[in-house]
Amino acid sequence: MPTFRTTDDVTLSYTDEGQGTPVVLVHGYTAPATAWVLTVDELLAAGYRAITFDRRSHGESETTMHGQRMARHGRDLGELLEHLGLDDVVLVGASMGGNTIWAYVDQFGPGRVRAAVVVDQTPKMLNTDEWPYGFYGYDADNAGTYFADGVPQTGRGRTVDPIMPGMARIVQRLGAPPAFRDATAPETLALLQDHALADWRDVVRRFPRPLLMMAARDSQIWSCEHADAAVAQNPQGRAVVIEDSGHAITFDQPDRFHEVLLDFLTEVSATPSTTKV
Repeated sequence: MPTFRTTDDVTLSYTDEGQGTPVVLVHGYTAPATAWVLTVDELLAAGYRAITFDRRSHGESETTMHGQRMARHGRDLGELLEHLGLDDVVLVGASMGGNTIWAYVDQFGPGRVRAAVVVDQTPKMLNTDEWPYGFYGYDADNAGTYFADGVPQTGRGRTVDPIMPGMARIVQRLGAPPAFRDATAPETLALLQDHALADWRDVVRRFPRPLLMMAARDSQIWSCEHADAAVAQNPQGRAVVIEDSGHAITFDQPDRFHEVLLDFLTEVSATPSTTKV
């Protein structure tokens, strides 16, 4: 994989394939960029340019203790776009990757962005009286300890299938399972805790580009209602609920995920670009 060096001296790995409208795929917590391999195949077949990257301390990118917060991960995304000279880009983020998009937009604005897709990620993890769409069981009373040992089991939502359709296809495609990182490792746990305290709702509300929020009907970690609630004050936003799916939509329902994604990309491609505005 090619690499580039961030402004705080961390080496990040990325892939860049195809021609056409660039689509940057941002993976979730502990996942590697290779988890997107099926989506890359679909994008290339449909005539898009597909870019993935391993976020710091993930996949083949450098493992580091510094910069393990959402703001720096958003900056890393921005520096990747700068490194590749990308404009008019569609950003697609799964789980924490979705909020990495908001961390980028919050710092750099939407000038390079044509549209965004967020896959089963609430913009605010902490539950409050006015936002009951966060991580199940996580509130102000346990905010300092809830994620101390990684991502807790909630006992909610879809039972995780040990042979998820998308994962089985990924293993067949790669010849091995994608290499996930340890969710409790010091170099990743600090990122999870920072992620858990963030609130990106104001960024979502002000995002002036087409926005698709996908939610899993049977997510194990939050209600699918988060998507409708997130886009309620953004006239460019819409929410789609993926049926018969847990949090890992790309693994549980890969065909439906790609259908919805490609339909959105077709629609976005048919409208005039407003990047750099």
